[in-house]
Formats: sequence, structure tokens, C-alpha cells
Amino acid sequence: MVTDLADDPVRDGVRDRGATTIADRVVAKIAAQAAREGLDAVPQGGSKPHASVVVHREIAHVSVSLDLDYPSDVGRQCGAVRNRVRTRVEQLVGLEVHEVTVHVEHLHSAHTRHATPRGRLA
Repeated sequence: MVTDLADDPVRDGVRDRGATTIADRVVAKIAAQAAREGLDAVPQGGSKPHASVVVHREIAHVSVSLDLDYPSDVGRQCGAVRNRVRTRVEQLVGLEVHEVTVHVEHLHSAHTRHATPRGRLA
């Protein structure tokens, strides 16, 4: 006996859809990559951006930590990172991003990159 699935009352739209769950750490990796894309450049000797994400009911709260060159327009770069992270997470994952917090961990200047280390040397 062959059954036409379109006429099967059990396979209606809601039951047939299923559910997709994306782990917070996956969204965090996407956010970190988007932060790298939003920066002018990762400073020489600096760390790549990293992110943490909390998702609650299709709403993501993202926190990004990054290093910047000094001198630079810190406000403009942080704004660019926020916009890029929000856009990419919404596009790629489909979550609504209510908040992107950017933490500047270090400022790297040409002077500090080539300076001799301070403190005691063993």
C-alpha cells in the first residue's frame, strides 16, 4: 500500500518542521570571526578577538574581547565590530542580537612592541 504523504494528517506543518539547536560556543565562534572581519587589522603581537555568547529564547547577548593598535580611533573600531558581529550572527544563525559588548583588553603601540622587558630577568 502506497500512502501519499500530503494527505497524511499526522505530517502537518508543525510536526514536520522539527527543531534546530545551535550551541552558544558555535555562536561565539561566529561572533569572534565577525569581530576579526570588523577590525582594521589585528595588532602585531596582539591576540585575535574572542567572544562569549548567552542565548535565551532566540535572543543573543554577545561579549567580544579584543586588542587594538595605538594610536587608533577606538570608538570607530568598536562600533564597526559591534555592527559586523550583530549583522553576521543575525544572518548566519538567525538569532536576534540585542547587545554586543566590546572589551578592549590591550592597546599595542610600535613603542611597546619593541621596548625591552621590564622587571627582573633570571
